[in-house]
Parts: sequence; structure tokens; C-alpha cells
Amino acid sequence: KLAGGLGKCTALAHLDLGANEIGPQGAGRLAAELGANTALAHVDLSFNEIGPVSSGEPWDYFFGEPAGAELLLGELGKCKALTHLNLNSNRIGEEGAELLAGVLGECKALAHL
Repeated sequence: KLAGGLGKCTALAHLDLGANEIGPQGAGRLAAELGANTALAHVDLSFNEIGPVSSGEPWDYFFGEPAGAELLLGELGKCKALTHLNLNSNRIGEEGAELLAGVLGECKALAHL
């Protein structure tokens, strides 16, 4: 329910959701709200088991593992004020790291990763 209200917090600059067991589904719900927040400068999503991007294999969906990193990082480029991002210990994998690298060019203000 928290994710649904974040887009309405237009002055929110610091969000610490570290160690909250958000998981891939929570990351997906959070993604769109983060993209809608233009003031957010500091985001800590460490230790949340967000998981990797989808391999496109049927077992990704069978085991209930949507592409947590893929959903989250797809919206990250919209956070133009973002200066700090902590994704420590989320097992985003090599594919997630590649996706992150592709989004970094859109995050002009990002100074701490």
C-alpha cells in the first residue's frame, strides 16, 4: 500500500526501504511510483531480494519471480533528481547490472551508487 502513495509525495527527497523484504513483486509496484516522483534524491532499497531480470523462461513466472530489477530499473531513468541509489544485496545478477549500466546515462544527477 505504501507504493501507491509515493507518487503523491511530491516533496519526498529521501526514501529508505532497506531490509524490508520487498521482493520482485514489491519492486514492480514501487517502480512506477518512483518514476512519478520528481523530487526523490536518495533511495535505499538494499537487502530486499529484488531479484534478477526475467530470462524469458516459463519457470520465471511459474515460481512467481517477475523481473524485479527489470521493472525497477526501467523506471529509474525518470528520477531526474536522484543523486544516491543503494541496491546492495538484491541479487540482480549480471543481466540486472547490464540493465543498470544502460539506465545510468539517463540519471544525470546520480553521484553515489
